[in-house]
Amino acid sequence: MALLRFEDPFSSVLALQQELERTLLNPAFSMGFSGYGAYPPINVFDEKEHAMIVAEVPGLDLKSFDISAQGHTLTIHSERKREEEGGDWMGYHRRERAFGEFSRSIQLPEEFEADKAEAKYGNGLLMIRVPRHEAAKPSQITVQAASEEARRK
Repeated sequence: MALLRFEDPFSSVLALQQELERTLLNPAFSMGFSGYGAYPPINVFDEKEHAMIVAEVPGLDLKSFDISAQGHTLTIHSERKREEEGGDWMGYHRRERAFGEFSRSIQLPEEFEADKAEAKYGNGLLMIRVPRHEAAKPSQITVQAASEEARRK
């Protein structure tokens, strides 16, 4: 008599998820500039009048940002300075906060005017508002009652 092994279906799904995460985190597997670990992490929101780009960049000086637009590409460039060693501590037990220069480019659809973008920085968030072309903005069309002559035609 053969013994059949019962496996929980959820454990198989969790194993598959772990295997996918392991594959995506593998340095040999690259998703380009938007892959895992791209810095700074960004969210891009599509709103009626504009696109809103929000980048997490805590601890930077407002004057350190260089934001440029070329065509439909918006580029964020800055540098996080290394903390000065010394003071009361002797060394690091763990160092996870990155330092150095970074650059991140965002490709926008043609309906946005990257050269008219406006940026604000506060509470560690860089918020860039990119307006839509006037022709790409949705417009409201009003419906009017037809005249008696137009109904006959």
